[in-house]
Amino acid sequence: RCEWDFGYVDTGRQNATIGVRQVAYDADAQQSLVRVSAASVYFETASELELELVLRRDGEIARAYGGLTIPITQSQALQCAVELPGYEQYFNCADKKGYSGTAVFSRVPVQGVTYGIGIDEHDHEGRVITCDMGAFYLVCCYTPNSQDGLKRLDYRMQWEDDFRAYLKKLNEVKPVLLCGDLNVAHEEIDLKNPKTNRMNPGFTDQERGKMTELLGAGFADSFRRLHPEEVKYSWWSYRMKARERNAGWRIDYFIVSESAMQYVRGAEIHNEIFGSDHCPVSLELELDGGEN
Repeated sequence: RCEWDFGYVDTGRQNATIGVRQVAYDADAQQSLVRVSAASVYFETASELELELVLRRDGEIARAYGGLTIPITQSQALQCAVELPGYEQYFNCADKKGYSGTAVFSRVPVQGVTYGIGIDEHDHEGRVITCDMGAFYLVCCYTPNSQDGLKRLDYRMQWEDDFRAYLKKLNEVKPVLLCGDLNVAHEEIDLKNPKTNRMNPGFTDQERGKMTELLGAGFADSFRRLHPEEVKYSWWSYRMKARERNAGWRIDYFIVSESAMQYVRGAEIHNEIFGSDHCPVSLELELDGGEN
């Protein structure tokens, strides 16, 4: 099983203003499935597959992506070569086959790319891609899960401290847009059953505390800032018909430097899109014209 987090950047000019829309989604590759949607990518290990990004059965995806198609020329658990004219693409894979990874597709020219956070202990699981977009850094992240029995909680705490320090250093240079599956529901409003899930992975006091520390270090939860009372989730377990009952968690985020919040025009969770246990989340920015 291989999970991928995707960052997406699209730009259009109008009256010397740049509108930027970014969509992050988690794509979960599972055995014996061949399906592609705006929310997820499912494929089997085969040398060549041609798949459409737009599912004909799903009108919402067709409208969102305008009928684009993505042929998968090499479909393997660790390497996915995508033919998508006009998009730059970047992948970061875990050393352990089929374990984890991140990817970014961008129509805006990327000025520089780094993989990982520069700490060997953390840089073997394909969890971070940082793209210099000129006006800001786009950081695509798949945060380590604390796992059943919280057996990886201690490592998760070290990750949180090191990753926060990494983001703070970037933020000293230019604003940061962090997107991805951050594997934590920050507040009780962010999951269906907070009382019964307290101290479960993703809702421990320790993980929630680390998110609080991040938000106190010059960053904002864009969705919650714009929608302080809205109950909406981005992930649902495959068990117990959780999606049908909307028994979900909000664990996918766009975390934005406070200095960039003035440019945020929208932050949404697209729970109308199916195809994965996650749904897409998006951020809309309006930046000044000129070189930016």
